Amino acid sequence: MSHPSASNPLGALLGDVLTHPALNLLRMAAMSARQDGELDEDTLDLMYEQVGQGALAELDPALVWQEIARGLSGSVPSRMLRTLRECDALAVLLPEVDALFGVPQIADEPAQVDIGEHLLRMLDEAARCHASLAVRYAALVFNVGKSDSPREHLPVHYRHVERGAPRIEALSARLGVPQDFLDLALLANSECERVHRAAEMRAGSITALLERVDAHGRPERFEGLMTLCTCDFRAYPGRAARPYPKAPMLRTALAASQSVDEAAITAAHRDAAKAADALLEARALAVAAALRSRRWEDAG
Repeated sequence: MSHPSASNPLGALLGDVLTHPALNLLRMAAMSARQDGELDEDTLDLMYEQVGQGALAELDPALVWQEIARGLSGSVPSRMLRTLRECDALAVLLPEVDALFGVPQIADEPAQVDIGEHLLRMLDEAARCHASLAVRYAALVFNVGKSDSPREHLPVHYRHVERGAPRIEALSARLGVPQDFLDLALLANSECERVHRAAEMRAGSITALLERVDAHGRPERFEGLMTLCTCDFRAYPGRAARPYPKAPMLRTALAASQSVDEAAITAAHRDAAKAADALLEARALAVAAALRSRRWEDAG
C-alpha cells in the first residue's frame, strides 16, 4: 500500500515509519479515532482495495491488538470501527464484532436499536468519561453472543451469555489481550443485564450479585463494570445526559456490606459453611437497611 497523500493530515504523521501494507492500513484506522482524524475518500478507497487484495491475511494478531488498542484509546473510538467497516477490514479482523451490525435489540424510544450502532455510541461514551482501555475493550466485545440469536426471538436474545463467553475467550486469545481485559469482558457479558435490573432486586439478590462479581475482593474490577454499565445505559437514544442510578445504588450496597464485621462472624462459627452463610445473611441485612429509603425510587 502506498503512503497516504500529504494532503491528509494523518499521512504527514505517519511519514515513512510503517512499511508493512497491512500495518499501515491498521494504523490509519486507529489514528482516525483522534479528534481530528477523519479520513478522506481517497484514503478509504485505497484501504478498501488493499483489504480486497488480501493485505490483512497474514498479519500477526499481536500487531492487530496493538492498533485496535490504539484506536480504542482515542477520543472518538467509533471512528476507527466505522473506518474498518467501510474498507471491509472489520469483518476480517473482528468478525464477531462486525456481525453485530444490523442486529436489533430492545430499547425505549425507539423501541429497537441496531446493536452495532449502539456499540459505536457506547465506545464514544466510554471515551467521554475517560474509561480505562479494559472497559473500552469489554464494551467492544461483551455483546458478541447476540449476533446470531434466532430470528424468531428478535429483538430478544435468549442464551446470548452462553454463546458469548466462548467467543470472547477465543477472540481475546487470538489477539493476545491482557488477562484482566478478558476477565472484565466476561464479567460484563454475564452481569451487565443483571446490573441494569438491580433496582428490581431484593437485598439478598443484590448481595449475591456483589459476591458473584467479587466486589469485595476486586473493587477496581467492580468499578470497571459500573463504568461499562453506565456507558451502555447512556448509549441508548435520549439517555446521554441522564444519570444512571444503578451504579451509585450498588456502590451504596457494597459499602453497607463491607461494614459487616466478617472476622467476628467467622469467629462465632466453627463450621466454615455456617460462617459463610451467616456472613451472607448479615451482608444482606446491611444492604436492605442501606437501600430501604431509595429502594422504590424511579430507576430510569
